[in-house]
Amino acid sequence: MKKYYSTKAVTDALAPGTFTAELQGKQKFINVNPALASMLGFATNTLIKKSFFKIVRSASVLKKFIADVKKHGQVRNFEIAFKHRTQKDAVWALVSAALMKDANGKISIEGFICEVSSLKDQWDRMASEMNLLESFLNQMPDAIYFKDAKCRITKVNDFYAKGFKMKPEDILGKTDYDFFPKDQAEKMIQDDLQVMKTGKPIVGKIERTLLPNKTWNQVITTKVPIFDRGRRVIGIMGITRDMTAHANLERERFNMLVNALTVLNRALGIRDPYTFTHAQNVSRIAEVIGQELHFEENQLVGLKLAADLHDLGKISVPLDILTKPGNLTHLEYDLIKEHVQRCHDLIKEIPFPFALSEMIYQHHERLDGSGYPNRLKGDKIMLEAKILAVSDVLESMTNHRPYRAALGIKKALKELKSGVRTKYDPKVVGVVEELIRKNKGKPFWSIS
Repeated sequence: MKKYYSTKAVTDALAPGTFTAELQGKQKFINVNPALASMLGFATNTLIKKSFFKIVRSASVLKKFIADVKKHGQVRNFEIAFKHRTQKDAVWALVSAALMKDANGKISIEGFICEVSSLKDQWDRMASEMNLLESFLNQMPDAIYFKDAKCRITKVNDFYAKGFKMKPEDILGKTDYDFFPKDQAEKMIQDDLQVMKTGKPIVGKIERTLLPNKTWNQVITTKVPIFDRGRRVIGIMGITRDMTAHANLERERFNMLVNALTVLNRALGIRDPYTFTHAQNVSRIAEVIGQELHFEENQLVGLKLAADLHDLGKISVPLDILTKPGNLTHLEYDLIKEHVQRCHDLIKEIPFPFALSEMIYQHHERLDGSGYPNRLKGDKIMLEAKILAVSDVLESMTNHRPYRAALGIKKALKELKSGVRTKYDPKVVGVVEELIRKNKGKPFWSIS
């Protein structure tokens, strides 16, 4: 098989042997220099008498070489294995030659031969290592891809190509915009640019991707920077694993847990319709706030679920206390306050992909430590719990309570603003103010 190498291989090799050989007949050497004769273990005069075909290991390779010279007029750095007169090992060389015509019009081949046996061993080792790497990449059941500094794909493994029903070579030079919806491709490329800018990897990012068959799958992706010898980032390598089946199983388990808790929450609704409706409204308020704060999907799900269940512990509070129209005694109020601890204890052992029990446990804490049950302060309180606190107050004050009529949205907003930085998070309250302003002073939440 024909192989060509860069001219650097020639300059790095030994001094070349030169030759002139017949093009017709037996292709005997017409002239050789001592360097070529020494390279092959012959005396100069002896080598001149020999045919080119007598000193090569493969006649078919030599025929290919001669055919290329005839076709193109010249050939550079063509790899040929020569025989050595006394040694068993092949003499590997790069041959460059051109067609020559003498005064009589006779055509011959003239050129030079550079031995590269030592380089050949290195090339073979490199080729072996590359083949091993190629085999490893193509056997991996993950999509593996390489991109340059402009986020263009420079290499993919077979698994990646099969995912798009394309040949690997047909993918090269393309970008994520050629395979994914625009908004999705933009996020992927932003990750690429982040890795290249910072030189730090992105490990185990969970994503949902739209496939060419219009179905969604869930994947986990790791991207690492590629450096040149000067430690400059020149691209990235990515590994993406399809986790759809696992995600579906986890989603089913999650749904089972949520459904079980929902049934329990509905039981509370049958017992105390007011508390159930209150929780639904708080959930909607919290959801809108979370969206305004750009919560990710998983974070938003956790926030909504915590809001739905935040008063679940009241199922253990006597109904006559929950619906008491007058003021509560200290003992009755302390009993109601226990609903936080009871709900936390009820769900703390259930595995969720977010700190659900802690969100609920902290929703009556206040920034200045005046809340309950643990008198947490400031950053010790989760952001989700701070959102629940504001949502809980906003819903409670704008709706009827067993012991008083609705106070209205203006008074609720006044309460929140007066408690900024002492009780309530300023960022959360600011979001509520803006939402109410945009909604012209009316509630921005509703249950459809």
